[in-house]
Amino acid sequence: MLYGLMAYFDSAERLLEALRVLKGRGYRHLEALTPNPVEGIEEVLGGDGRIPWIAFGLGVLGVGLGLFLQIYTTLDYPHNAGGKPLLGWPAFIPVTFELTILTITVGIFLFLLYMNGLPLAAHPAVKAKEYVRVLLDEYGVFVYATDPRFDLESTRALLRELGAEVEEVRRD
Repeated sequence: MLYGLMAYFDSAERLLEALRVLKGRGYRHLEALTPNPVEGIEEVLGGDGRIPWIAFGLGVLGVGLGLFLQIYTTLDYPHNAGGKPLLGWPAFIPVTFELTILTITVGIFLFLLYMNGLPLAAHPAVKAKEYVRVLLDEYGVFVYATDPRFDLESTRALLRELGAEVEEVRRD
């Protein structure tokens, strides 16, 4: 069974140009594999604009949980210490802040795991014979065979035209 094609490039500029051409030709199910961060990949592949809004929602949830926890426990078990007010809101600020940060952090972590399909036992690109090249000093594009525009011969020809060394990735 064919997973897709792995293409290797010798520079980040060639990788970005190849990604632009592939996206321009209608390919949508592809990934960039790089040994270091490459500026511009997110603009080409497209980022997820939902993340800031999800973080905001999780922050509101954290504030609500923090305040609810403290107000409920204060009213359920009132304790008068030195004549201070029962619901003294300045005392609630540290716990509410910490719960807000915790809720955002854990929520975004779990959301990113879900969005990236993790935990993944083995990515199909790892099955490429020359995969180690993208770990060391080269740049790669993995084009999935499940992409609607994928055709083995035309995709391979396009990638070679863009200056890549191309290899088929198959299930063992």
